[in-house]
Amino acid sequence: MITTAAEPYPFRFELGRTALLCIDFQRDFVEPGGFGESLGNDVSRLQVAIEPTRRVLDAFREHGAMVIHTREGHRPDLSDLYPAKRDRGNPSLRIGDDGPMGRLLVRGSAGHEIVPELAPVEGEVVLDKPGKDAFYATDLEAILRASGVTHLVVTGVTTEVCVQTTVRAANDRGFECLVLSDCTGSYFPEFHQSALAMFAAQGGIVGWVGTSADLLDAIAASDETRKA
Repeated sequence: MITTAAEPYPFRFELGRTALLCIDFQRDFVEPGGFGESLGNDVSRLQVAIEPTRRVLDAFREHGAMVIHTREGHRPDLSDLYPAKRDRGNPSLRIGDDGPMGRLLVRGSAGHEIVPELAPVEGEVVLDKPGKDAFYATDLEAILRASGVTHLVVTGVTTEVCVQTTVRAANDRGFECLVLSDCTGSYFPEFHQSALAMFAAQGGIVGWVGTSADLLDAIAASDETRKA
């Protein structure tokens, strides 16, 4: 059992029953020319989460722990895209329109792919989802249950949208979630902080909040204990 510092109190987990969830680190959200920028957002605010997430990803890979990547996007014929989602916000470009990296948020387009720094490797789950909640219209729960996963370490973008929606859904399904504050990000810094506060409020009503440094220190300490 590994124990890492977190709010509102330490988070305890076994790597063999824990999955790292990397939510929507897609070029369409994180890089210029994608869907996020088409909405008028400063995408550089999300890029700060990439390097700390890479370090956590490396640690999970080194220990053979489960890694799941999610990508938000739609079928090329847009048959799974509700008009309410397509039109909301009056964006300069809508989902499905052509952008600098291909059709925005459409599966198979360059912008739909995960950024190279966090690209999946063979054997890791890549889950395509049509909505914000990674459990909605996907087989995520079946994958986790079949693998005996009970705990999730959560990274991704954006904190107050796809991350928060997924963590709340995971909590309702009985999964224990640690959200890493420096491995998540928002176009709106105040939303990032508010979402993190909501997770840990009322004794961890939704989950725990920690940092990548504390998590990696805890994993390293556990390794040293086993070697002793």
